[in-house]
Amino acid sequence: MSLFGIGSSKNKKTFRIKKNSPSSSKGLLLQPRIDSTLGKYGNLREVVVLPQGEDINEWLAINTVDFFNHVSVLYATLTEFCTPETCPKMSAGPKFEYRWADGVTIKKPIEVSAPKYVEYLMDWIEAQLEDESIFPQQIGQPFPPNFQDVVKTILKRLFRVYGHVYHSHYQKILGLEEETHLNTCFQHFVLFTSEFGLIAKEELEPLDELIELVLRS
Repeated sequence: MSLFGIGSSKNKKTFRIKKNSPSSSKGLLLQPRIDSTLGKYGNLREVVVLPQGEDINEWLAINTVDFFNHVSVLYATLTEFCTPETCPKMSAGPKFEYRWADGVTIKKPIEVSAPKYVEYLMDWIEAQLEDESIFPQQIGQPFPPNFQDVVKTILKRLFRVYGHVYHSHYQKILGLEEETHLNTCFQHFVLFTSEFGLIAKEELEPLDELIELVLRS
């Protein structure tokens, strides 16, 4: 299956890609900076740095959309392997298990399979991205006071998908010959979240050795 496929037809709803970044004037200008450097290994450290004179919230917004897209596409290649039977719990190795709650429709964390967790997560993130009171789409529309907290929660939960993929499905990734793309996307994610201190250290523990390699490279 191609990396850029979207999985089986039953997953098209969950793994549709959010193609557009926030459409403010700055957002439209910042996107080419990311596109022109992402994937060029020597530039990954450079691409995460806030461009001089740019608004931090604009930068966080456009990168959050990109990270959502990256994880959506990567996970979509694994939907036939990551099933309720193969992955009855959302985990990142034997010591880390995640339960789902969105604080609205599901207030008390519930145990779900990995694919169900990812489905809930992607639907929840997409709802945040499409809410213009959180991710403004119009020029001059302000970001909410809690915007950076929202971004931190989104990225923390996206990290859990990376944790699950590396611990439970890396052999499948190798079989699909997608390890280079996975590792590049993860490297970008780690460098960006580290640059702005967006994920607490204890949340990163499932992949701490890999993260250390990324940060030292």
